[in-house]
Amino acid sequence: MSEDWGDLITQQEKAVGALNIKKDDVPSAAQPQASGAAPEGNKQTENDDTEDTDEQGQSKSEISLLQKLLRTRLVQAKADIEVLRKDPTSPLYSVKSFEALHLKPELLKGVYDMGFNAPSKIQETALPTLLADPPCNMIAQSQSGTGKTAAFTLTMLSRVDTSMDYPQCLCLAPTYELALQIGEVTKEMSKHMTGMKISLAVRAQKVTRGQQLTSHVIIGTPGTVMDWAFKFKAFDIKKIRVFVLDEADVMISQQGHQDQSTRLQRALSTDCQMLLFSATYDADVMSFAERVIPRDPVVIKLRREEESLENIRQYFIECNNQQDKFQALSNIYSAISIGQSMIFCATKATASWLAEKMTQDGHAVGLLTGELDIEMRASIIKRFRDGKEKVLITTNVSARGIDVEQVTVVVNFDLPLTRDHQPDCETYLHRIGRTGRFGKSGIAINFVDGKRSMNTLKYIEKHFGRKINKLDADDLDAIEKISS
Repeated sequence: MSEDWGDLITQQEKAVGALNIKKDDVPSAAQPQASGAAPEGNKQTENDDTEDTDEQGQSKSEISLLQKLLRTRLVQAKADIEVLRKDPTSPLYSVKSFEALHLKPELLKGVYDMGFNAPSKIQETALPTLLADPPCNMIAQSQSGTGKTAAFTLTMLSRVDTSMDYPQCLCLAPTYELALQIGEVTKEMSKHMTGMKISLAVRAQKVTRGQQLTSHVIIGTPGTVMDWAFKFKAFDIKKIRVFVLDEADVMISQQGHQDQSTRLQRALSTDCQMLLFSATYDADVMSFAERVIPRDPVVIKLRREEESLENIRQYFIECNNQQDKFQALSNIYSAISIGQSMIFCATKATASWLAEKMTQDGHAVGLLTGELDIEMRASIIKRFRDGKEKVLITTNVSARGIDVEQVTVVVNFDLPLTRDHQPDCETYLHRIGRTGRFGKSGIAINFVDGKRSMNTLKYIEKHFGRKINKLDADDLDAIEKISS
């Protein structure tokens, strides 16, 4: 790698400023009456144990945080919502407007100020039950970006009586960063509620023994909330009216959080409304959910979303080697007008090599690989989302969770394989799904450089039942036509 490339990386790192994840950004009204403790760093996560990581070295909590940070609009999921409830005499109904929920005027104003014009699918299905009296417990499956945070935040704020100065709602999240994200949503949604106070129960915030919190909502990580409730007795957990457990699938992957969450739940009053949200709905999650959400909860799950590639035109180009792939890539960029594009590579080394080559050719390139810390990765993608770079070169680290409307082309510089080197159809779907967002059309181009990768392509083609057409990288007229 050249020294010039090292300079470019240094410049990129300088360009991506720190994310808005720090104690100083939380308004004083959202903090407990501090005992003079020094703030901890903005990279802190409340997890003393090694987390399970995926093949790109990302923990489940990091993946979840990236998804929360990078989505600036709701995902319009095509999947139907399946409602399971054990009491058939209490049918679930849905709403098509926030007015139909009869919210407090100041809360409704906060919802509209946040850009929510109409309920998302999960919101229109869940909110009538969440806000009904008597309160109903719920277990819900919902991916990041579908509006679930707003749904349970709205539930908490609807139950709060600001004339009573003690904690009434408690929300648990697995990490400091995720708790802070929920706190920011809650603060924004409640900004018109007179006297509303929020506390963040994370390690950077301290309470003293015997100190009594006057905030109405506590959002935090299980370990710190346990200390506040049981060790310092800073609030009466029996007075909590709404208990939310967010990111349950992330929570149960972290040793200790399961036991802490269960202990907190057992200390709640029997009439407390209990809600659990999770992105996945597997046996481990359901076993955990059933331990902490009692009394025949309503269960909402997403039906399996159809593997839809209807908005994406797929092509493949045969190449002899890596340099040949780069030449084909250069031809593509010279022949068609590309708003923004994402290029997926199999290894960090290939991604770095390609980023250097494209930068030398004058492209504004962002490089995203797994060795970067969570803040750097999120900052780089934010720059890409904001249009400061037109090309994002990455490994699978961003195959999920990024929705950029201007992405018109996705290139698989290397086709995705599983750990045992088999065709990875799920990753392929997530990769090329970065284009064709929000109903627009997109283009996916796959590079094939031998018999093995051709077999991988044919397997993927058969799996999805959609033709992947051959494209001649030397035929500029043919390349030009694919964008029309």
